Amino acid sequence: MSDAVEAVTGKWATIRFDGRLCIHSRGCVLAEPTVFKANVQGPWIDPDGASAEELIRTAINCPSGAIRVTRHDGRAQEGAPKVNTVTVRENGPLAIHAEIDLAGERVGMRATLCRCGQSNNKPFCDGSHVGAGFVSTGEPPTATSEPLAKRDGVVSITPYKDGPLGVSGPVEIVSGTGRTIDRVEKTALCRCGHSGRKPFCDGSHARFGFTAP
Repeated sequence: MSDAVEAVTGKWATIRFDGRLCIHSRGCVLAEPTVFKANVQGPWIDPDGASAEELIRTAINCPSGAIRVTRHDGRAQEGAPKVNTVTVRENGPLAIHAEIDLAGERVGMRATLCRCGQSNNKPFCDGSHVGAGFVSTGEPPTATSEPLAKRDGVVSITPYKDGPLGVSGPVEIVSGTGRTIDRVEKTALCRCGHSGRKPFCDGSHARFGFTAP
């Protein structure tokens, strides 16, 4: 794999892979090893190695949105989730599953956004948390919250200059094991890596001199 964007067309679907977004969760190579072939020389994606339904399912399970699948038969493509979520990954990024508007641009249904402050591809995660030794639990404490009247729809993410990720829209913040941490319609999530109440911002970016576009 590389950082390039690849598009590979098969009989029933086209797979688009964006290496700039991949966080190497390896869900694709484990779920469909005949499609996504790890550790090979040359072409490593074979769209004809699985059915269109299996390809769509694998794409949906890619947290970063690096894999996207377009069917050729006119049947339903990947749909928006019925419940918007932000998953806090252990020692890693924030995984968003929603109709995402990022800084005014629609970027699809899935994205992993940096929360360690070290990514060279901000606001996206590029795996820098591993080399930086970033440590932050994926199981923050549960807050008291009421069920949201609306649970789907567009979620707007605004990376504030030298500051947090502003979130606007109905979303459930969930732990890595799927436990609901909080239900919000507006919040600010830490992306500097220093907040004392992660995943939420507490203003630490100012004290630590965090800089980001």
